[in-house]
Amino acid sequence: MEQRNQSRVSQFILLGLSEVGELQPLLFWLFFSMYLITFSGNLLIILAIVMDSHLHTPMYFFLSNLSFVDICFTSTTVPKMLLNIQTQSKVITYEGCLSQMYFFMLFGGLDNFLLTVMAYDRFVAICHPLYYMVIMNPKFCGILLLACWLLSVMDSLLHDLMVFQLSFCTQLEIPHFFCELKQMIQLACSDTFLNNLAIYLASGLLGVLPLIGILFSYSRIVASILKISSSGGQYKAFSTCGSHLSVVSLFYGTGFGVYLSSTALRNSRASAIASVMYTVVTPMLNPFIYGLRNRDLKQALRKLFS
Repeated sequence: MEQRNQSRVSQFILLGLSEVGELQPLLFWLFFSMYLITFSGNLLIILAIVMDSHLHTPMYFFLSNLSFVDICFTSTTVPKMLLNIQTQSKVITYEGCLSQMYFFMLFGGLDNFLLTVMAYDRFVAICHPLYYMVIMNPKFCGILLLACWLLSVMDSLLHDLMVFQLSFCTQLEIPHFFCELKQMIQLACSDTFLNNLAIYLASGLLGVLPLIGILFSYSRIVASILKISSSGGQYKAFSTCGSHLSVVSLFYGTGFGVYLSSTALRNSRASAIASVMYTVVTPMLNPFIYGLRNRDLKQALRKLFS
């Protein structure tokens, strides 16, 4: 097929996870169930924190924002995929694709920054407990949350505007279930050097640096916990950050796993299947991790149901 440049296109084709017709009903009900669990689980976390005055602390303030972001993060991709399966259509408009890509990067970046801020919150709580309420005051927490939003908005807006400047060929099939940035760039006929450079720079500054901050915070946390003489005090300190550490491991582990597998296998469809882990599975498991490992949150959930 002859490929010609177009400054603007009207639509893209999302190939999804599988083109086998017999698997489409299974995929629909599987992802519909996972989306319902993600939405309801994170919503319960938010309601429990809002309704229980004992949970109006910096840690639960950031946790409620993380749950809200997880709902939005999953909602940018799964509903469109479910709609395409139900209507047996793989089409997404050019504007819809850019919008989906923008919000996916926005809420994905917010997940990344909020996990970093929560690690800093645990660092202050365990390593500097006497100054915790002074440092993590409501004004400072608001500034941290605002910084997370500003960084995420600027990063996702930059990539979206740079993709907007690209011209695309007649081959407009995306081997994914959503409009992913790298897949969009690979379809472009114009020069994509600046786009790829922006991806690597943003990944280093806004991806690796927060991870280094998280690892540094937890190295100091572990060192402080080991200095506690009583085993009961050590257990209590570990329990306060165990849930967050589990979520961090799941988020970054699946994210890096998808990145490494995609570069090693060079298989876009395999990468799409692997990306389900951090786009759908991780947001779904977060409420279970926090709900099962956090005694205060479990009590708040019991009060909410009662």
